[in-house]
Amino acid sequence: MKFFTSCAALIGLLISGTHEAQAIDWSEVEGKSITLFYPAQMSWELVLTQSEHGGASKFKDGKGCRGCHEGDEADSGNLLRNDKSIEATPIPGKPGSIPVTVKTAHDAERIYVHLEFAPGKQPDAGMDKDFATKVAVMIDDGGVEQAKLAGCWVACHDNVARMPSAGDKDTTKYLTSSRVAMSRKGGEEIKPAAALAKIRAEGGFLEYWQARLKPGAAPEVVDGSILEKREEHKAPAVTAEAVETDGEWAVTFSRKLKAGAAYKDIVPGKTYTVGFSIHAGHTAKRFHYVSFEKTLALDSGEADFIAKP
Repeated sequence: MKFFTSCAALIGLLISGTHEAQAIDWSEVEGKSITLFYPAQMSWELVLTQSEHGGASKFKDGKGCRGCHEGDEADSGNLLRNDKSIEATPIPGKPGSIPVTVKTAHDAERIYVHLEFAPGKQPDAGMDKDFATKVAVMIDDGGVEQAKLAGCWVACHDNVARMPSAGDKDTTKYLTSSRVAMSRKGGEEIKPAAALAKIRAEGGFLEYWQARLKPGAAPEVVDGSILEKREEHKAPAVTAEAVETDGEWAVTFSRKLKAGAAYKDIVPGKTYTVGFSIHAGHTAKRFHYVSFEKTLALDSGEADFIAKP
């Protein structure tokens, strides 16, 4: 990925209308390259079914997705995109993966997650007419037990919109803990409000951030949580800056380390599971690129991304 000049950074600052990250020179921050790949219709339920996924038993024994598949993301994306048994409605000509450089930092008040990527030559899917590109981050602090093994895959079920068991329903992402019972086709009956409130109070939800991108314009930012459904907050705590140069995006998310009860506190000494996704080519819902589960920590540790002051 190209490093963006101070002039480009200033342009991104001006069009975003935010100022929090202006003091960070991202060219001086070490990045890590990861590959986001196309997951087709690989649901959480399929991943756990041994007859359909040979790694199901290993997963149930505690080996995460990346333990078997890390390094094969590009090949996996191409395979899943072209396999009609797992992708019933492929988008002709769609790339199977997107490389992304991830950088992180923090100051006394805020966490910053900076992504650099080029969507590449994407066919126009016509699903989201307003935004050709959307980028998202998902975070867990240990409250969702299986997230550390599968990242955002824990919210991708066989009955969510445009998945095999969805029918004409528009079910959003959700967690199994929110359902009365689960089957190979997912779960339909949602637990009572009191049970959901208890799960949420104990931190059993995923937090997500999303920036919807247009060249030359400020990003449209939403954030929210996933438990019984994907739910946007009315007033996001997350901000984002974005600039596009010669087909490459640089997007910086930011929020307070402690943003309130609806968010995960980001504190030193703790390791967080993070996942990334990109919608490209005017796609929506499941037609995105995803990462395997990654880890984030402040200052030091064994995580994939160490956010330093």
